[in-house]
Amino acid sequence: MRHRFAPDHYANAILAGDRLLLSQAITLIESRRADDQLLAQQVLERILPETGKSIRIGITGVPGVGKSTFIESFGTYLTSLGHRLAVLTVDPTSQRSGGSLLGDKTRMETLSMNPAAYIRPSPAGDSLGGVGHRTRETMLLCEAAGFDIILVETVGVGQSETVVHGMVDFFLLLMLAGAGDELQGMKRGIMELADALTITKADGDNQLHAKLARLEYQNALHLFPPTGMGWFPPVLTCSATTGIGIADVWVTIHEHQQLTTKNGYRARRRQEQQLTWFRSLLRQRLESRFYEQPGIYDNLIVIEEQVQAGAILPTLAVDMLLR
Repeated sequence: MRHRFAPDHYANAILAGDRLLLSQAITLIESRRADDQLLAQQVLERILPETGKSIRIGITGVPGVGKSTFIESFGTYLTSLGHRLAVLTVDPTSQRSGGSLLGDKTRMETLSMNPAAYIRPSPAGDSLGGVGHRTRETMLLCEAAGFDIILVETVGVGQSETVVHGMVDFFLLLMLAGAGDELQGMKRGIMELADALTITKADGDNQLHAKLARLEYQNALHLFPPTGMGWFPPVLTCSATTGIGIADVWVTIHEHQQLTTKNGYRARRRQEQQLTWFRSLLRQRLESRFYEQPGIYDNLIVIEEQVQAGAILPTLAVDMLLR
């Protein structure tokens, strides 16, 4: 970054909706430099009172389900209602492929040109935990900048669903119809996380398949234990290309927010998420402190060889290293 400002300058500019300074502050959060990290935390402290007022929505689905097309259509609909939207991505797979910072913007051409929307891809080459922490902090900056809906998209598959579920108010699972063995191929764990399922591409010849799949998923969800918050995850259908069903998704999310705000579940969910974030960050910091100790890698190599050879027990080996 060529020029860095004082924390108050960033904070005031972000609160005034300055996108350039918002982007620069997010870059500070993503930086590995200690001075950048210190500055980022000072900015976050100043904007914290203006955060937490958005609806945070997580969106996931198998590759090919059309997440980007859905987000573009859904995001365009939300902005037409007068909402200001930030789209963030969590992409743990980018460390293998190298990632493409502009990938998300080219996938969402219309939305990226929308003055009421802001798209920010996750940094390439970072661990899932690291991306998760940075996305949480980026979310706070976006809320302070006046975005009242935050969409968090999982690009990778696997653990990223759990990470995103742990930072949002509503978790939407996008599904395909007519792909064969949908239920067998879908992880039960991910379905259990979902606050709603939406079958995409429900247009043309695929409409009948979508209706049948909807019944299958509804029946499958009835086998899951109740969530305990008085909400039963509905199964919806939509087409991002025709726009049919997109409004229903928003109505569902709005109803969920009204219910969970009224019964206190939304507030409890956010409190638990804060605690989980704290514990996760603490574990991460302790681990990095451990590996930063002088000579630790040399000792580690020697002890790992002894453990591998069966010369010492793993428990003893760990105690030796911690000493």
